[in-house]
Amino acid sequence: MAYSLDNKLVIGVSSRALFDLSMENEIFEKEGVEAYCKYQVEHENEVLKPGPGFVLIKSLLDINKLPGQSGRVEVIIMSRNSADTSLRVFKSIEHYGLDITRAALASGGTLAPYLNAFKTDLFLSAYEDDVKAAIKSGVAAGIICSDGMSTYKSENENGQIRIAFDGDAVLFSDESERIYQKSGLEAFEENERSNAMNPMKAGPFAKLLKTISDLQKEFAPDGPIRTALVTARSAPAHERVIRTLRAWDVRIDEAFFLGGICKSDVLEAFGAQIFFDDQSVHTEPASHVVPAARVPVEEE
Repeated sequence: MAYSLDNKLVIGVSSRALFDLSMENEIFEKEGVEAYCKYQVEHENEVLKPGPGFVLIKSLLDINKLPGQSGRVEVIIMSRNSADTSLRVFKSIEHYGLDITRAALASGGTLAPYLNAFKTDLFLSAYEDDVKAAIKSGVAAGIICSDGMSTYKSENENGQIRIAFDGDAVLFSDESERIYQKSGLEAFEENERSNAMNPMKAGPFAKLLKTISDLQKEFAPDGPIRTALVTARSAPAHERVIRTLRAWDVRIDEAFFLGGICKSDVLEAFGAQIFFDDQSVHTEPASHVVPAARVPVEEE
């Protein structure tokens, strides 16, 4: 009988999201694909350092070790590498004891057509084109950010998986955000006040949040996953957010309505292992203190 991915939380992660390949990517960009492939083959016995998505992936895989949760989380390497240049990645996976056995290796091609084939719930990649295509096909996806200086940890220090989301254009649609961009804060707040009882439309990460919320219901309130909403909204625009989450019957453990305050300090205090936001003005500073991923907004 074929292995089924039904009823699993399926995460697709690129090698650059899982491991620190900043130097190797610099070789690729400056010297080309042949130099990159040569370097990877020559160094395939050298273990890669953890990348921005490492702790999140390792922590998610640990769910499989909990009673009754065997095989609940499936992580698949989805990379533009070729099979030949991926040996170093798999040797590093083995070194860290990660239970990752499946891969989609596209040899420079796009990965988007394979995301739904693998029933992917979340896709983390460094390639914007792949992430945009993923979102267009209904898969939650983020462009992994790295400031090039942060040393990413290899262990989950707080013992919980902590995932933080922005609101507009991430959990919710960007309709309200467009009003703000076009007509300003006053028009935005008036729209949210007058529509407080009307739930917002789902954004690209709504389905993932619902999947995580359903998983959380199988554990006690202090279970292995904790989520946070970190939004620039403030009163009076908070009510519609709360009523939308209530209408969706999803759980958000912590919510921060910052009203324009920088998000980085809150994210660091929360201990986010990943933060999803649609604006680089938020993900760039956040990436100095926590792993962050930008969610590209589809242009009109």
